[in-house]
Amino acid sequence: MDILARNLYLVKEHVGMFKAANNFDIFDPDNGDKILECREESLGIITKILRFTDYKTYTPFDVRIRAEDGTQVVRVKRGISLLRSHVEVFDENNALLGSFHQKLLSIGGKFSIQDQHGNEVCELKGKWTGWDFKFLYGDIEMAHVSKQWAGIGKEMFTSADNYVLQISDHIAPNSPARQLIIAAVMCIDMVLKE
Repeated sequence: MDILARNLYLVKEHVGMFKAANNFDIFDPDNGDKILECREESLGIITKILRFTDYKTYTPFDVRIRAEDGTQVVRVKRGISLLRSHVEVFDENNALLGSFHQKLLSIGGKFSIQDQHGNEVCELKGKWTGWDFKFLYGDIEMAHVSKQWAGIGKEMFTSADNYVLQISDHIAPNSPARQLIIAAVMCIDMVLKE
């Protein structure tokens, strides 16, 4: 899919005072066009209520990332989470692509990103001092997520709920790692930062 072959994405979270659902838009930083929509479409009433309490980090989610034409690119799903999150990622046909496993007792946040066979694709590591995350395979940086941005799309970067995803040129355009990384970015807020 052409959208996944890009190396740079600007992510804007929908914010609101009484917002239960996790919704994001992803833009092309070169021209400011919206290229992907991330929506949590079917929230149960109990989940909605719990999202406004201290229990929100334990609630399930089901986020669908779609192209502008409505085609599903990736789906991110988690059941109820108690100690650590286990998140599943599905492709456009709802076939399992992989999963994320939150690591306990990590400073700044960390989770393992695995393919559908349980092999580690990379690890997401964050800094406890701020909003800076790296996708690493050993010492190799596969992608980077940050709220610091000075590129062309900087004027879109007006609130604290926006960030940039930069994927390394070394990841093949058709690699499933790209879908897993994009899905993982949606989980940073919901799993590590809520």
